[in-house]
Amino acid sequence: MSDIMTKLPYADQQFKNLQFRLSEMSHHYGPNVHILADPFLLSLLARLCAEDTFQPVINELVTTLYSSMLKIVANQEFPTKTAAIRTRMAAYHAEAVFQGPLIDPEIPVVSVNLARAGTLPSHVCYSSLNYFMNPQKVRQDHVSIGRTTDDQEKVTGSHVAGHKIGGGIDGALVLFPDPMGATGATLVEALDLFKKRGKALKHIALHCIVTPEYLKRVRAKHPDLIIYALRLDRGLSEPEVLDSVPGTYWDRERGLNDKQYIVPGGGGFGEIMNNAYV
Repeated sequence: MSDIMTKLPYADQQFKNLQFRLSEMSHHYGPNVHILADPFLLSLLARLCAEDTFQPVINELVTTLYSSMLKIVANQEFPTKTAAIRTRMAAYHAEAVFQGPLIDPEIPVVSVNLARAGTLPSHVCYSSLNYFMNPQKVRQDHVSIGRTTDDQEKVTGSHVAGHKIGGGIDGALVLFPDPMGATGATLVEALDLFKKRGKALKHIALHCIVTPEYLKRVRAKHPDLIIYALRLDRGLSEPEVLDSVPGTYWDRERGLNDKQYIVPGGGGFGEIMNNAYV
């Protein structure tokens, strides 16, 4: 036992160069955009968006999707450090010490609830983070934000009605788990708000679906934002565009109808998740 405390056994070489390999789609939107290539998650998302899917299945699917997406983002974006952890077998074998890379639990993390569609996704991320990060350095902030529209119900921007932000963001990973990246107005407004609070290590958006219009707006306003999405929807594009690698004809890609709803999409997620159609 004393030998374990004074000198660690030789580390297993298999962990010295451990790298996570992200499975993602090819596109021309830039290196900060990650559209995942994951048949399992695409299958769950397809069911979530189907017209015959209702509560309580809707929120169960959202919970599973965001638990899975957080795992992918943590693997790819969270800093790691080499750790030495005694196992229960250390009482019998000096070699019973795992030495290898683990996600650094001391990095501050903020999960931002962009009410109302982002409420459940943010709660899922916040709850999960507390299990593998230092809970004292994990927090959830809340922003009441919604679309603003004109007389033709066209989105003109977004409006922050209020917020509860629990402190600064210096050196933190700031997560925005928001299911639908439609116009980009909400994320731009939220990033404007949070960047006034300090310099984050990374800002990361976690979406179920994004559109080319969303990517263009957000990339223009906040090119440092790291974007993860399960699916890119550009269903109103011309056949030639649909037959091309995403981003090839970015100016001609279209995923929003005249009321700025995503096609094929899945309807208003704030509505279906809360069963409140207002």
